[in-house]
Amino acid sequence: MHPTNQNHSQRIRPMAVSGSFYPSDPTALKQMLSALYLPYSSQQKLKCINAVIVPHAGYVFSGSVAASAFAQINPETKYENIFLIGSSHQVHLNGASINIDFDDYATPLGNVSVNIELGKKLIASYPFFDCETKAHQKEHSLEVQLPFLKYYLHDMPPIIPIIIGTDSQDNILEIANALKPYFTEKNLFVISCDFSHYPSYADAYIADSRTEKAILTGNVNNLLKVIKENKRMFPGLATSACGYTAVEILLHLINHNAEIKIDHIKYINSGDSIYGDKHRVVGYHSFIFTRNKITNLFVLTDKEKKTLLQIARNAIDNKLNHTFQKKVPFNEITHTLRTQCGAFVTLHENGKLRGCVGRFNDNIPLYELIEEIAISAAIHDPRFYPIQASELNNIDIEISVLTPLKKISSIDEFDYGKQGIYIERDGRSGTFLPQVANEVTWTKEEFLGHCSQDKAGLGWNGWKNANLYTYEAIVFNEEDRS
Repeated sequence: MHPTNQNHSQRIRPMAVSGSFYPSDPTALKQMLSALYLPYSSQQKLKCINAVIVPHAGYVFSGSVAASAFAQINPETKYENIFLIGSSHQVHLNGASINIDFDDYATPLGNVSVNIELGKKLIASYPFFDCETKAHQKEHSLEVQLPFLKYYLHDMPPIIPIIIGTDSQDNILEIANALKPYFTEKNLFVISCDFSHYPSYADAYIADSRTEKAILTGNVNNLLKVIKENKRMFPGLATSACGYTAVEILLHLINHNAEIKIDHIKYINSGDSIYGDKHRVVGYHSFIFTRNKITNLFVLTDKEKKTLLQIARNAIDNKLNHTFQKKVPFNEITHTLRTQCGAFVTLHENGKLRGCVGRFNDNIPLYELIEEIAISAAIHDPRFYPIQASELNNIDIEISVLTPLKKISSIDEFDYGKQGIYIERDGRSGTFLPQVANEVTWTKEEFLGHCSQDKAGLGWNGWKNANLYTYEAIVFNEEDRS
């Protein structure tokens, strides 16, 4: 821990990169920001933006990309706090540094206040948070965002400046879990990240496109996989994302939250600037994360249900008999069946469970997901021996298509018997489908206890301090295959 500062006079963090990354003269800075925001002056603004990913290079290189994300926000939105998060360019830390050594951050447009009390609370509550002054003194990745925000928002809230100094996956997950209570519509999370560093202009467009698609899935593992693959694929690539640990934290924060929608706004690289060359470039993306209440109901027609059941049976049949003959005609794959959502496939043999596998919020079309999990239910459920081809005629298939997960704050919101439950904490998770309630005689609390203990591995009472999500399932099965 850093020593307590006994000086009660106002402490202001001086600007470290004004005059180089952005103009130090207020008039010149306002003129530049006005020009950067101008292309978006007439477009509709959004009040429900919960987070943005924006670059942190000099404004002549990446300013238009940063402005493209901030400009999506309704400038009259009143946030309580802005969590400003970036990865360290200066020092290595075992966790993250929250800057509480300064009451304000200086900008050419006036000071921006720091929520000192909230910063102190986080540092006191978690061992992986500290205040390391050196991590903030010369760090540009947070500073360059402040003029954009100060100029644009009518009511500039206090900031919580956080520098991530570790790439440990365990530590990053811990940091995300600590920040999760603050990831609400009341706060804005600004994630500072540049993308590809130093490939050729053409390679940057390909590598950055791959990273963009990974982020749009909302899946941390997809991002890490693409970062590793890009490193092998593109010579001269030092990193796919300079700030990827900050992006990881955001993806952990939105994990399984169906109310969050991710949109990509703009991409360029330094080779697109008159000041850059095309031999060694840096890529810049902007994304927005909007929070919307789920009002639309997912509906499957009887024909679409039959199509999914046939896809599941064909997939198992083809796998067990080593054929590729049985396929549903592509014209039967409707727009609904191309939707990305979760599902379970359950197999019964003579009325007894023979396999059950599912996935939540998957990022492939529903009809492809059913193919994959049907095969997994048949041969990869570790509770059962793989199904043999000779058993197929005795196998009945049941499919549960899942509605988006909805986070709840009290079990009073859980409609036991109608909804399924998903329990998650510290990287562990487990679920019971809605129909499980019909197979047991448990109370609601016992249902949660069994799911927490038997499925999530969190112990009988683990659900009480875990993240709880509910969902509904459209359940249908094979009634007559004759």
